Amino acid sequence: MTISDLVMPGLRRNPRRAHLLVSTVLGKHVPTDPDIVIGAGERLADQVTNVLGADADPVVFGFAETATGLGHCVATRLNARCYLHSTRRDVPQIGTLAGFEEGHSHATSHQLQPTSADLFANDHPLVLVDDEISTGATAVDAIRALHEHSPRGRYVIASLVDMRAQEHRDAVDIAAAELGVQIDSVSLAEGHTVLPDGLVESVGALPDPVLNPVGTRIGGVERLDIDWPAAVPEGGRHGFLRENTEEFDAAIRESARTLGARLDHQRPVIVVGHEELMYLPLRIARALSDSGYRVRFQTTTRSPAYVLDRPGYPLRRGFRFIAPENGEDQPRFVYNAQWSNEDPLVVAVIDEAADTDRLTARDGLLDVLTASGTDVLLAVVSGADPLSLRAARLGASA
Repeated sequence: MTISDLVMPGLRRNPRRAHLLVSTVLGKHVPTDPDIVIGAGERLADQVTNVLGADADPVVFGFAETATGLGHCVATRLNARCYLHSTRRDVPQIGTLAGFEEGHSHATSHQLQPTSADLFANDHPLVLVDDEISTGATAVDAIRALHEHSPRGRYVIASLVDMRAQEHRDAVDIAAAELGVQIDSVSLAEGHTVLPDGLVESVGALPDPVLNPVGTRIGGVERLDIDWPAAVPEGGRHGFLRENTEEFDAAIRESARTLGARLDHQRPVIVVGHEELMYLPLRIARALSDSGYRVRFQTTTRSPAYVLDRPGYPLRRGFRFIAPENGEDQPRFVYNAQWSNEDPLVVAVIDEAADTDRLTARDGLLDVLTASGTDVLLAVVSGADPLSLRAARLGASA
């Protein structure tokens, strides 16, 4: 595959980095066929297997927020013993094992919050998954943080696209020598980014983007509660173990059946996950697609990108809304959320932490979507509980 098969150039107002590589296979900014999203993760996992061998038995780590679902796809394909992704949501009752910073991101701090430190306490190869590697600095910082907790001899950095210059690759090699480890890299495509001088200033000088479009009618909202088993992880935020797979898959099938009973086969559906909650709604989207529904998948994001309704630009429509989680001050965004020449139903999949009054308030997610004329089915995944998950794991190891 080539870079142009996987990403399109976009812009964002960020003093650290004004360009944005918008993935066409990730299901973040652009509504994407769930089979394409999962297929990209599986191809990336196969690249990892080519490096490590089929008997390596790795653990997998994904970067929040963009690669939480991608990392889980890789882990599933590898049948990994454990998958963990970093998080920007603080869960005090679980505690933070370690943390690191991402220099160019809009939200820079990453936390690692497994249910116990023992989940990563092994010497198996560790695969770090991200959608894009620009310098490798964030991956190296993560390796240092994880290596301090649980040293191991082998790491693999896996990304959809690798845009590093030679100096960045050399820096990873230097870090590997300092730690006394082997760090390999795999990707679906490699390339480099050429930026015009003064891009940050030029983007900053652009007119404010037109966000939150208003339609000729107000869309409707319906709510559906999806019961999720308390001791089954809904993703990798607190660690997903190989032995969780069977119960997770069963819960996905039941969730898709529950949702399918509320859908019309004649109307296209866009399943929209919420930030780090990517893999669960992705799997629901695929199950609905397998049942004959026309489905695309994407998620909300913390990243403020520049919206421009012009052919060929990937961010044609954008919505800014207040974060539904209590205590969060920064706005959230969702882009595009549309289906060419048709009127889709948006199925917004959220977890309990996002099920607040802020979700339904003025300028909340439901308000801005319905103001554009979009009909929304709100699917609340309720029941998953990190403390119940921890207790179940402690019981299983007793």
